[in-house]
Amino acid sequence: MSQEQEIEHVKCLIIGSGPAGYTAAIYAARADLKPVMYTGMEMGGQLTQTTDVDNFPGYPDGIMGPEMMEDFRKQAERFGTQIRFGYVSSVDFSALPHKVVVDEIKTITADTVIIATGATAKWLGLPSEQKYNGFGVSACAVCDGFFFKGQDVAIVGAGDTAAEEATYLAKLCNKVYMLVRRDEFRASKAMVHRVLNTPNIEVIYNTETTEIMGNGKNVTGVCVFNHKTKESKIIDVEGFFVAIGHKPNTDIFKGWLDMDDTGYLKTTPGTSKTNIEGVFACGDVQDHYYRQAVTAAGSGCMAALDAERYLAAKEHHVVA
Repeated sequence: MSQEQEIEHVKCLIIGSGPAGYTAAIYAARADLKPVMYTGMEMGGQLTQTTDVDNFPGYPDGIMGPEMMEDFRKQAERFGTQIRFGYVSSVDFSALPHKVVVDEIKTITADTVIIATGATAKWLGLPSEQKYNGFGVSACAVCDGFFFKGQDVAIVGAGDTAAEEATYLAKLCNKVYMLVRRDEFRASKAMVHRVLNTPNIEVIYNTETTEIMGNGKNVTGVCVFNHKTKESKIIDVEGFFVAIGHKPNTDIFKGWLDMDDTGYLKTTPGTSKTNIEGVFACGDVQDHYYRQAVTAAGSGCMAALDAERYLAAKEHHVVA
């Protein structure tokens, strides 16, 4: 097939398919932007790795993460979004229209690009961690802490997020073991003070998680190793939370879009606008603070409205 046949032009291209991407698609399609979405390799994003979602409005009985993402997808398709499985391998934002290469072979030019590629939780890399992911292992205390009400849990991490999540869990759980790899926190003094003054948080320093124990169905404990004493022990817990950070999925945008030190995309406050005209970002790819499905969906709405208004202003300008 010739290069000419491989190039396709679209009015609105959406990259990523979590709550932010699908919501952007719903709004963009209803505004007649005829959006084309590339889902990425994980259709539905992080929520497809989640079991029960109890905190998204409109689902009074809760819903499974994959099922909720299926509902989002159907709604986006109902209004005419073209949803395609594939990943964006490179971008060229040097001129309008923007150029995006999909699966390393197909070139798409787009008047507007909405980036909703999300972020990926960092894991310890233990096979048992993946085995019990969703069955006692979680990377989001705010999402899943409720399921461990009155129980004993452990959380691994030493930064502000870990400290914040530990204090959040302490309000719900009987006991929170905070596993810190070094002999000190990386968190701010204020957050450390909050942790140390919470009676049901026990901080265990110089400690590394070596195994997550389970009965085949759920987490029953965590095996830890103390670097100083060289001792291993098992702590009985029913929940294990990983809070060692997230990595935004932004590698392909490096050199084009403004990012913070971690790689989160920077947007103009109160909007989804990036530093490149016609390129918008929404969801966890630009939000390291809230990281919730409902806030991602809200920012997806903002991105579609920003894209619609951007195109309307351009068309009006051309006519004028």
